[in-house]
Amino acid sequence: MSQSIEELVKYRIARSKETLEEANLLANGGYWNAVANRLYYSCYYMVAAILLKNGHSAGSHKGVKTIFHKEFVKSERVSPEVGKLFNRLFNLRQEGDYDDFQKFTQEEIAPFLPDVQRFITEIEKII
Repeated sequence: MSQSIEELVKYRIARSKETLEEANLLANGGYWNAVANRLYYSCYYMVAAILLKNGHSAGSHKGVKTIFHKEFVKSERVSPEVGKLFNRLFNLRQEGDYDDFQKFTQEEIAPFLPDVQRFITEIEKII
């Protein structure tokens, strides 16, 4: 089944918002490593959407991050704070998913919940 670019961009935006909802549900249960994962993926889906909308694609998470910074952060199409947040969540997700004995706390992760909502809003406006 072939989908148009516009349909795929809309799908990724919806996926981003749904993933943020998942993060909020996991936060209510105190699953902070899982919240960090979902927050990163919420941003990742938005970044994938904006890249696709602008004719870019990458084969890895690192590639997505690199293209996003080159095309949108360095060119000031998005705020530097958005770039910093994406980097921070990328690193937290790596730590939470792959480092043994990593156990995030509410104090470490909960402050990112409203930041990710603002991230989604800013990227969606550009799209």
